[in-house]
Amino acid sequence: MSLTPRSSVPMFLLLVLLLPLAADSSLHEVLHSHGLPAGLFPQSVKSYNLDHTGGLEVHLDRPCLAQYETRVFFDSVVRANLSFGQLKVLEGMSREELFLWLPVKDIIVSDPSSGLIVIDIGLAYKRLSLSRFEDPPICRSQGLELKIGGRKGVGFEIQR
Repeated sequence: MSLTPRSSVPMFLLLVLLLPLAADSSLHEVLHSHGLPAGLFPQSVKSYNLDHTGGLEVHLDRPCLAQYETRVFFDSVVRANLSFGQLKVLEGMSREELFLWLPVKDIIVSDPSSGLIVIDIGLAYKRLSLSRFEDPPICRSQGLELKIGGRKGVGFEIQR
């Protein structure tokens, strides 16, 4: 069957109608389709952008804290390079380790059958169960004050 200009019109219209549905995927669906768990980002995701090179930018309502195995801080914008099974060169996400807040550099699921996810915090790799990241966590901004060295808005410290 060859496509003639006349027969390609319905096919083109079908693509035009279906393309917005594919572009309207939720962030959690996009993560899942890239071999990552849906719960890597909190429920408070307002929007996201994914460009053709894999550049991912996630917008949250406000900076907040979520609880996984430890507390994780999300800035109001988180950026990363998304490829299959990987979020690399992360910006805007930090993880609490022994009373220190360390930036999360990469998140990798190299072998889904292992049931493990690797979180690179620069000084060490944390291997955690993928099941901890199945559902998007609730992210709370209560008790969160952004400051470092006495200046607000640069870093963060938790006020209790």
